Amino acid sequence: MQPADTRTLAIDVGGTGVKAILLNTKGRPIGERQRVDTPRPATTEAVLAAIDQIIKPLGAFDRASVGFPGVVKRGVTYTAHNLDPSWIGFDLERVLARKWKRPVRVANDAAVQGYAAIRGRGVELVITLGTGLGSSLFTDGHLVAGLELAHHPWKKKLTYEDFLGREGFQRLGRKSWNKQVEKAIEQVEALFNYDHLYIGGGNATKIDFSLPANVTRVPNDDGLLGGVALWRDEPHILIPSHGLAAAGKATSVPHGNDSGKSKAPQSRQAPAAR
Repeated sequence: MQPADTRTLAIDVGGTGVKAILLNTKGRPIGERQRVDTPRPATTEAVLAAIDQIIKPLGAFDRASVGFPGVVKRGVTYTAHNLDPSWIGFDLERVLARKWKRPVRVANDAAVQGYAAIRGRGVELVITLGTGLGSSLFTDGHLVAGLELAHHPWKKKLTYEDFLGREGFQRLGRKSWNKQVEKAIEQVEALFNYDHLYIGGGNATKIDFSLPANVTRVPNDDGLLGGVALWRDEPHILIPSHGLAAAGKATSVPHGNDSGKSKAPQSRQAPAAR
């Protein structure tokens, strides 16, 4: 059971801005939100320096939650299409935990936003419209890890993000972009059969058509406010190991190293021919 006065540092790393805020145990803000533009190039070193800059005015904290714009598994960032290649295989969770000497959890940014938005009943999908396109899927309040809708081919050999991200908005213009968002909603409902869809992100405010009854637009600040809810689930996603999978068991193994780069899997040599 967590203490009544646990202070959570919530960080949202985005393709356009890096934000931070302190939250109390109930997920309510303590003090003012801090923000800086995402540095360019958005290397691991540059973004970590930006985080250091914005958390200084916030004061002491007991734990931290970080939303990251890419695929995250057990605290390691595997994709970063709107940042920099240096993030591929970077153990952000371990690096920050060792740096701050506090417990840290890292998840996809749309997943963190989803934790703040969902009701915890049935199948709930979250998409975020910003620099790119974020997505997360929940069943009865539990995150289904690994969903990356943004780079899935949609039409004309282009992806969802090509149409719905910031560059798509600039290329298409507001009217045509809205038509694509409306078509995308129809498509993902047929794909996921969700009970409810939540749409967040900075460009969600640019939607100007009437949303279906089972679709809700949520505040962009949910990307920070979900930081407390991120601590409700297990600290890491449990992935079946080769030795335990047959027995239906799962294991969470140590990962990463002092450099922040996740260790590459060791290759297995084929047995010698007889």
